[in-house]
Amino acid sequence: MPCSANVLAPASPVERARYISEHLSPHLFRSVAGQAAPEAAQIAWRITPEPFPLTPATVFRLETLGSDLLKFYRALNKLYFQSVRGTAPAFVREYLELGKPEQIVRLQRQNRFKQDTPSVIRPDVILTEGVIDDGMIAAELDAVPGGMGFVGAMGETYCELGFDQVGEFDGIVRGFASMARSLTGKERPVIAIVVSKESEDYRGEMIWLASALGRAGLADAVTVKPEEVVFTEEALVIDTPSGRRTVDLLYRFFELFDLLNIPKQELFFYAARHKRVEITPPAKSFFEEKLTFALFHHTTLEPLWRADIGDETYDRIAKIFPQTWILDPRPMPPQAVVLGLTAEGRPVHTWTQLYHLSKSERVYVVKPSGFSELSWGSKGVYVGDDLTRDEWMAVLDGGLAVFDKTPHILQRFHKGRRVQIPYFDPAAGDVKMMEGRVRLCPYYFVNGDEAKLSGVLATIVPADKRLIHGMSTAVMAPCAISDNGY
Repeated sequence: MPCSANVLAPASPVERARYISEHLSPHLFRSVAGQAAPEAAQIAWRITPEPFPLTPATVFRLETLGSDLLKFYRALNKLYFQSVRGTAPAFVREYLELGKPEQIVRLQRQNRFKQDTPSVIRPDVILTEGVIDDGMIAAELDAVPGGMGFVGAMGETYCELGFDQVGEFDGIVRGFASMARSLTGKERPVIAIVVSKESEDYRGEMIWLASALGRAGLADAVTVKPEEVVFTEEALVIDTPSGRRTVDLLYRFFELFDLLNIPKQELFFYAARHKRVEITPPAKSFFEEKLTFALFHHTTLEPLWRADIGDETYDRIAKIFPQTWILDPRPMPPQAVVLGLTAEGRPVHTWTQLYHLSKSERVYVVKPSGFSELSWGSKGVYVGDDLTRDEWMAVLDGGLAVFDKTPHILQRFHKGRRVQIPYFDPAAGDVKMMEGRVRLCPYYFVNGDEAKLSGVLATIVPADKRLIHGMSTAVMAPCAISDNGY
């Protein structure tokens, strides 16, 4: 539903920014502020008096991307199990299972969960200068995405000022509820959003999301700690405002690398295996691996991808997934090269050829592929041309050294385009302009064969920052459609 303007809404940019600051909870997204932020801290990111503008063409591309990524996830799931059975190349399974405990591998191979794919899809999309790409690149996919409650809460607040948004002001809440109904087959499901200690920074936004689902009459939802879920032989149960209820959907907001530290996790999956509860995201670590981009670009696998997702979808994804290579230290035959990778104009046969690249040639990022506490929030990410030559060599060697435990990837770096965004400066009491670079986080909720775009979070950092993530100097806002947008 479209947003209706509040007749009492303040008109000036300064008044709008102050309204947002006063009406938006400061504890929705604690990771922006960090653990040192006081409990009563003011909002720890920069407020803009209006949503970030996107052109209709950009929004159309984002809408198409949801369907494309759903096909990608389903094709990846199929490819993994084909590799396990021996009907697809063995290296697919080998790469995707590197460093995984036996419990994780057994869990993701269980027949009960065989067809499960992510029901919430969120890529990190960088709007680029469009020189070697098409003006938009997906730096990675997040299989356990945060930010849903954050952008949903902001959507409500900006709506009170009369602003429509991509996905509409309540799109996150309705999208999450639609996804839950699709998985459970129930009109008003009981949902337990289980947030682990490791994911504590996001508890505030998940509490907001659960509350919003209840206020809208779409679900009985509660955000809980793992130990607060009660296991019985018949069901999982939780305490809700309306009393103790049987859980229909357990939304897993904890990472699989942390699984062995999660209280009662074995009971959660026991209940799911016996069809007493639905769990999403599925416990499949390969959906959390960034090296899947390298597998997508692998020429040996191209016929399999094209057969599953179609030529048009393949071609679109091939443009938006940056070139990616797995830092595999194993020796290659003398005649072999790393396909598509060159150093000083020559094909790369050994990683040491990359050591002596000049800064201008180091247009790459090195980062852990997944299944690690360093694989989210821009931790463990190194941009090649930010490093000295010795640092660059050490980063490459470090990634190669942990291949068996935590495989790393080398990914082509695409520079974000410069954008202009107004923001409120509390110290000056005025709205200023910032030149920055933007990351878009579109949220798609899966219902059957549809992945519907239900909201977009824009994070704009000052132009001198190389990595784009939530920080105190970042502007964070929902997005709206505008002919004068980006």
